[in-house]
Amino acid sequence: MNAAADSLLERFSDLDLKPSLAQAIESAGYSDPRPIQAQSIPQALEGQDILGLAQTGTGKTAAFAIPAIESLLRKRGKSPRVLVIAPTRELVSQIDDEFRKLTKGSRLRSMTIYGGVSEKPQIEKLRKHPDIICACPGRLLDLMNQGHVDLQYIRHLVLDEADHMFDMGFLPDIRRILSELPAERQNLLFAATMPPEIRKLAQQILKNPFVAEINHTAPANTIEHALYPVPEKRKIELLRKMLKEKSFSSAIVFTRTKRRARQLAEKLGKDGHKAVALQGNMSQNQRDRAMNGFRKGQFNILVATDIAARGIDVASVSHVVNLDIPNTAEAYTHRIGRTGRSERDGKAFTFVSEADMDMVLEIEKVIGQQIETIFTPGFDSVDFTRPEKGRRRTAKKKTSSGPSNRGQGSRSNRQRRSGSGAKSRPRQGRNRSRQNTDQESGGSGAKKRRRPSGSGKPVRRKRSSRSSSNTSSR
Repeated sequence: MNAAADSLLERFSDLDLKPSLAQAIESAGYSDPRPIQAQSIPQALEGQDILGLAQTGTGKTAAFAIPAIESLLRKRGKSPRVLVIAPTRELVSQIDDEFRKLTKGSRLRSMTIYGGVSEKPQIEKLRKHPDIICACPGRLLDLMNQGHVDLQYIRHLVLDEADHMFDMGFLPDIRRILSELPAERQNLLFAATMPPEIRKLAQQILKNPFVAEINHTAPANTIEHALYPVPEKRKIELLRKMLKEKSFSSAIVFTRTKRRARQLAEKLGKDGHKAVALQGNMSQNQRDRAMNGFRKGQFNILVATDIAARGIDVASVSHVVNLDIPNTAEAYTHRIGRTGRSERDGKAFTFVSEADMDMVLEIEKVIGQQIETIFTPGFDSVDFTRPEKGRRRTAKKKTSSGPSNRGQGSRSNRQRRSGSGAKSRPRQGRNRSRQNTDQESGGSGAKKRRRPSGSGKPVRRKRSSRSSSNTSSR
């Protein structure tokens, strides 16, 4: 695989693009290329395959859209000629919006294909031979099997957030789609992480690719991280307290389950907050209303599950709150990557119980820093002490009469220990893929210590020298 280019694109105006595309780029408000764009666009314009390692929000949509549109404008041909596959309805819609902005002033047409809505309008648009198709794999394969999609003229294939598609069980569907594409085509694959299955896929479909890598694991340095120890049964109570005392201009709250997301949004709404849920059991109209309302400021709190929130790109999120700790360190970086965008300051708060220490340590390895622990008076009946250097912590049962932390958090922790922190492999196959498409994608005692005293304000504990040495050793 090729390394980064010696010279990077400095200005979009340096590109010899068709006038309509150059004007659309200017009208869209693009100024200087972002790093992923500066690396990959010149190579993609030359027809080279691209492997892009970058998180959501780094500008990768334009990185593959601009070269694809330029190619369509340079040479006419039968359509569709560009196929973009992404894991969720929201991401597919965002990609399509980007293509529409960049094809303004031309006759090029794009369309979306995803589940959760009627097939009929999509079939009607396919009959008009759009130039660009942005699709979720499940619904696309359905329409292919029904004979409504002809991919023999595809010249540009984009797999966006390929690692997420693997997480969601879409890999079998993707392989079936790939088998129907012409051999001669340009391939562009983008992912934030490279699990073995996606690395294998990249090796199979990419021919001598150019590699564009943009800090795909470490989160932005503008994000302030904090851990809040709290008993499982009092997490929502603590969140409510935070929302009253802290300045949350726009927040995404992550939960482990769809039901929890829905119920929490309802509770926050009754408290007077402008909150809305985003989860897989919602209809597409409901999902669109939630996302559009959040983008426009009609809602300032979005309560979401991991899968439903994948691909969400909203620039001005001030806080990310992990009501439930994610199952992997990589998922943590994906979640909190939705704040601290474009050099803005952001805050990432994670509610933790005793059983979450192992996952916290894994997260700290990935982000390269020890996360500050903040104990909130009245909510601090959780033993959250760090293990001695070189030893993993084993949580002991508390003998106090306080709330139990055994439950969801404990179960997930046992799963994480058995898998050494790796992502659990989903069930694969057609049924799993279709379910994801229609629902989510479109697409979770120790020594007692005295409690901090005070009037109710959070107490920031000083790090011990032992903890500091732990950090430096990692």
